Amino acid sequence: MLRAIREQVETIFREDPAAKSFIEVLLCYPGFHAVLAHRLAHKLYRCRVPLIPRVISQFSRFLTGIEIHPGATIGRRFFIDHGMGVVIGETAEIGDDVLLYQGVTLGGTGGQKGKRHPTLGNRVVVGTGAKVLGNIRIGDNVKIGAGSVVVNSVPDNSTVVGVPGRVVRVRAEGGPLEHGRLPDPEGQAIDDLARRVAELEGMLRQLLAEHEIEHHRKA
Repeated sequence: MLRAIREQVETIFREDPAAKSFIEVLLCYPGFHAVLAHRLAHKLYRCRVPLIPRVISQFSRFLTGIEIHPGATIGRRFFIDHGMGVVIGETAEIGDDVLLYQGVTLGGTGGQKGKRHPTLGNRVVVGTGAKVLGNIRIGDNVKIGAGSVVVNSVPDNSTVVGVPGRVVRVRAEGGPLEHGRLPDPEGQAIDDLARRVAELEGMLRQLLAEHEIEHHRKA
């Protein structure tokens, strides 16, 4: 447990420039508290201890606003930034060095049995308010933009945005998630449509002008 605490603190210092001291992290980071509580609850869950893992999970949710089912499998150096509203389902699997922002849901899509929550690879970043739903796989080094809704599997080294989420970029290797520079497929589609409408309006005006000239000639 001491090793897990040390590694978790080091991860927070690496990922969050606002972290100033060890004491501040221990006292003021709900993501830190939620992850440590989950480590304990998950061990008890794996040992088939009844009820207590869920009680720990619910108490952690009350204190932090982060809900992690004790059955979820979470890798090393996992960091939840801010954290309020994060929900991680029972059969979710999360790799190493994964970063979630506030409001993220790793959930299901209905009343399925068995594996019904997503699997995230290593070095995945999920932006604020994004929803990753169903028994799908998110590959290594994937970046999911804020507010996206992802319901299909995503290949390694991809950037996903939109509702539903679509792959808009595939990188040779991982990199930071730059929210301000993400492509906007819906906006691009609207711009393309506006340009096409303008072209058609120009063609129509030209045809009307030619028709008017032809009419005057015949008159």
